[in-house]
Amino acid sequence: MPDKSLEMDRFLTSVEKRAFIMANAATGCKEESLDIVQESMMQLVQKYSNKKAEEWRPLFYRILQSRIRDWFRRAKVRNRWRVWLRATSVEENRDPIAEYEEPRNVDPEDVVKRKNAMEKLQSALRSLSLRQQQVFLLRTWEGMSIAETASVMKCSEGSVKTHYSRATLVLRTLLKDEWP
Repeated sequence: MPDKSLEMDRFLTSVEKRAFIMANAATGCKEESLDIVQESMMQLVQKYSNKKAEEWRPLFYRILQSRIRDWFRRAKVRNRWRVWLRATSVEENRDPIAEYEEPRNVDPEDVVKRKNAMEKLQSALRSLSLRQQQVFLLRTWEGMSIAETASVMKCSEGSVKTHYSRATLVLRTLLKDEWP
């Protein structure tokens, strides 16, 4: 039987970047997104590492969704009283995804085009409602089924279908010049 902690490490490594992008699309704040992902991972390890490895993925995304919703609730209260306290620091502008080293022998023009396209996609994702954004990312990015997405988001399958349809319609409209 394989070592459970090694298996958990592999799982967490496999989801960390996508989870960060999902959290960052929702919050728009890199530090907060990193915290949300880290807290989600810690909760998965602490409470569910004894579960079967096949159960970790939906559990992790359910935890991540809950953490994102919690962040929005806290931010709503926090922003009501402290809008003027926004800190700007050098670290706040750090982008862990951008720090990933590009493979060698890549055309710089392609890299710039991809970067610009990703920035436009992230901007378009931020224009979606939180539910639409998360349904779209879980279905498209994570490849979850309608049933899995409904389970993770604690909503009906019909709600998943509606949010996904609306999200794709908005994204097609906003990104029509980028992709055919």
